[in-house]
Amino acid sequence: MPTYLDRILEAHRAAAIEAPREPTPHPGARGFAARLRDAAAGGEIAVIAEIKRRSPSKGDLDAGLDAAAVAADYERGGAACLSVLTDHAFFGGSAEDLAVARAATSLPVLRKDFTVCEADVVEAAAMGADAVLLIVAALSDAELARFHHLAGEVGVDALVEVHDEAELERALVVGATLIGVNQRDLVTFEVDTRRALRMAAAMPAGVVAVAESGIAGPDDAAALAEAGYHAVLVGETLIRAGDRAAAVAALRTARRRTLA
Repeated sequence: MPTYLDRILEAHRAAAIEAPREPTPHPGARGFAARLRDAAAGGEIAVIAEIKRRSPSKGDLDAGLDAAAVAADYERGGAACLSVLTDHAFFGGSAEDLAVARAATSLPVLRKDFTVCEADVVEAAAMGADAVLLIVAALSDAELARFHHLAGEVGVDALVEVHDEAELERALVVGATLIGVNQRDLVTFEVDTRRALRMAAAMPAGVVAVAESGIAGPDDAAALAEAGYHAVLVGETLIRAGDRAAAVAALRTARRRTLA
C-alpha cells in the first residue's frame, strides 16, 4: 500500500519540470541560516514558525488563515524565521502564501515543499524564498548533491532534512551545514518525540541543528535546547494557538549553549 510519502513524491515527480529555468541569484535573500546563527550565538533557541493550512494525516488546521496576518503575529512574538508550505494538493499551501507572508515581515522564509528537481530550487528563489528544503529520504545521493549545489548558485540556503544517522551522514557528505532532524516518520506520519534528542550527539560542531515536528511547547523546546539544538521548527502547535505571538514568545524562553 502506498505511504503518504510515496503518494506525495509520485505527484511531485509527475509534475516536475526536467529543464530548470535559468538560475538567477536571489536579488534580496535575507539570510535564513545567518539569522538562526545570530539567535544561537546569543544563547537563544531560534523559532522557525510555520504557516500550514492542513496536514495529510490530520486534515484542516486552519484552511482559511490569512498568511500575512499569521506571519505578522509570528514576527511580533520574536520568530527568527518563517516556514511556509507551498504544496497545495496535500497541505493546502501556495506560492502566494509564501509571497504575502514574506512581504508582511522582515523575516527570512523557508519554502517548505518537496523538492524533486532543479526547477524546484530555481522556482523557490524566484518566488522569493530565502531557503529551500531538501529531504534526504526523498532524494538520491546525486540529486541531493546537485540540488544542494544549485541552492548555493541561486543564493538560497538549503535546510537538509534527515531522520536517522545514515541520512545525517549523507547530508554531511554534500557539505550541508544547516540540518533539520524531523521527528515525524514520513512513511507513517507518526511522531517520535525522542528522535531529535537521540540524534543530538551525532551533530558535528559548526552545523546549525534544527529540530522539527512534535514540539508541543516550551518544555519540549527547552529539552531540545539543552541537547544542543539551535532552532526548532514548529507548525501545528503555533497554528492552533489562540495567541500565536505569545506561543512563539513562550518557545523562545528556552536557552541553549552558545553556538560552536
